[in-house]
Amino acid sequence: MSQYDYQQIDDIIHSRIRLAIMSVLMAVDEAEFIYLREKVGATDGNLSVHLKKLEEAKYITVKKTFADRKPVTHYKLTQTGIKAFEAYIDNLEKLLKP
Repeated sequence: MSQYDYQQIDDIIHSRIRLAIMSVLMAVDEAEFIYLREKVGATDGNLSVHLKKLEEAKYITVKKTFADRKPVTHYKLTQTGIKAFEAYIDNLEKLLKP
């Protein structure tokens, strides 16, 4: 990566909400939708859209279950997502500290 090669920054992660989601998921084994919503501070609809993008990129997995007849959705980083996040941080640091 050249000193200021901004094109190495992952566009999937480089969104404020997706970056926040990835950061939260790096700190926990898995998280429910409500937990992510509270931590990220996004609306249900906005959070759902960003979670879908991360799922399509294979950065997260989604598991739907029921608790007391209510649907509960769990999100977890994949190995691909972990590697992508680590590369994102590394590339961002290279961009900021050439």
